[in-house]
Amino acid sequence: MEMGPPELRGPARIDPADRAQLAESPVGWDRVVRLFRPHLGSLTIVILTVVAASLVGLAQPFLLRAIIDDALPHGDTRLLAWTVLGMIGVAVATAVLGVVQTWLATTMGQKVMSRLRSDVFAHLQRQSMAFFKRTRGGEIQSRLINDIAGLQSVITTTATSVASNITTAVGTAAAMIILDWRLSLLSLIVLPPAVILTRRVALIRRDITAQRQATLADLHSQVDEALSVNGAMLTKTLGAGQARVDSFDRTSATLVDLEIRSQLAGKWRMATMQIIFAVIPALIYLAAGFPALTGTITIGTLVAFTALQAQIFRPILGLLSMGAQWIASMALLSRIFGYLDLPIEVPEPARPTPLPTASVRGEVVFDDVSYRYPDGESDVLSHIDLTLAPGRSVAVVGETGSGKSTLAALLVRLADPTQGRITVDGIDLRDLFAQDLAHAIGVVSQETYLAHASVRDNLLQAKPDADDAELWRALEVAQVSHTIAALPDGLDTLVGARGHRFSGGERQRVAVARTLLADPRVLVLDEATSALDTETEREFQAALDALARGRTTLTIAHRLSTVRDADEIVVLDQGRIIERGTHEDLMAVGGRYAALAA
Repeated sequence: MEMGPPELRGPARIDPADRAQLAESPVGWDRVVRLFRPHLGSLTIVILTVVAASLVGLAQPFLLRAIIDDALPHGDTRLLAWTVLGMIGVAVATAVLGVVQTWLATTMGQKVMSRLRSDVFAHLQRQSMAFFKRTRGGEIQSRLINDIAGLQSVITTTATSVASNITTAVGTAAAMIILDWRLSLLSLIVLPPAVILTRRVALIRRDITAQRQATLADLHSQVDEALSVNGAMLTKTLGAGQARVDSFDRTSATLVDLEIRSQLAGKWRMATMQIIFAVIPALIYLAAGFPALTGTITIGTLVAFTALQAQIFRPILGLLSMGAQWIASMALLSRIFGYLDLPIEVPEPARPTPLPTASVRGEVVFDDVSYRYPDGESDVLSHIDLTLAPGRSVAVVGETGSGKSTLAALLVRLADPTQGRITVDGIDLRDLFAQDLAHAIGVVSQETYLAHASVRDNLLQAKPDADDAELWRALEVAQVSHTIAALPDGLDTLVGARGHRFSGGERQRVAVARTLLADPRVLVLDEATSALDTETEREFQAALDALARGRTTLTIAHRLSTVRDADEIVVLDQGRIIERGTHEDLMAVGGRYAALAA
């Protein structure tokens, strides 16, 4: 594995994508300063520590000159002892200061990133479902984890490197001039071409490395797509296994080529640097042999100057990389701030009205409710007036696209009406805390989500303090207790990714048990049985009936057989209520409901 100081691992080329990101969403200095304002004391100490370490390190060449020119030739053991102790002291001080710097910078950086990560996570939690529907999950994870982790470089490396490199470069240049101004002039001629050559070779490797990383990401993506549960199922059902293998082979072969080129470029870069580190002191030694050009130079001065000459090479290369690193870091901040600046479409109330769970009656009223998507041209729901009396059941039916699921989404406040209001026990949903609303209204849908955890952990999401007896009672009412009891680990059995250990009906019955534990007074059944076969639906319907008993229930129905016993059936068409009544009344009318039931 190739090792070396970070500033020698190759200057970065500014990514056009980073420039474009900053051009689209500039990052103001005030926002950067606000991130570090709580840590200004630590930041100041870090910078002072970096500067001190750099300046202390410059003493070594002067101590070395004193040993070579004075202590050894004159047999001055006292001076020799003090200079040797000084060299040891400089090494110890530099090492200790380096440890302190790393500790302070890392601690500060991790605190800043943790606060930023928590702020973004909390802000995204408050986003409406519309945001999650239009945004890829991988994009959210990338910004929340990778982008913020990428800021570690600017917080703990870039900022300290700037201070260190500037101090070292300026201090080393001053020390070189003090030692011998004529050799310093020679360095001004030799150093720039050496830096340019090293930078050019490093940039070649950086480009190859970028291609390698992109190919590696593509390889990871292929593994994720082909070897996940859903991906493996799709591959097998389509008979696309060989095509997947061929594609993987091609990407893997490309990665092999890039890896070889990257390693060779790295070796060329190291070889170039080794040549430069050998040529520069050789030229200085050559110049020292011509007194007419450089005057009389002592051996100690020559050795000390050569050491400084090599030392100045590193900070200059490091400073050449700072611009690209800073642009990249600001681009990451721009992406993160882009999420923090997202407007909250369903905000928490400024002055919430309390809704104690124990006192919820469960009366739901849709009062002249209309809804239009933010980018829509027409209403999805229009002038809905509907009352659900406590303990009564209302079913909403209609063709696909009639607005049924939107009605349910508004009731659980995944979005707010563009007109009118929805109340629970007379309180507008917009005046309730999200947590109070979630305790009052429970949802069972066809898209049941179970976390990749144990059955117990999935159930405890609804009631963290529930004991095993309560869990088993909920599972029994949901008619899935016998299935869980038959598992090797019972409640501690892992449900698998998205609950794939269970069948669709079993997953939904576990979800019913979870809702039972939450014990909401209002229940929304959003096409909960539409994805089940007839036999499974019959079994699951019994669990739903037990769940709905005594609760205010809004059922969004795809299969009309599940709503025949509802107290009221509402028929939607293009977002409007066109019929309402009991099953018998609507069948007698012979209208849209009767046509759907035919």
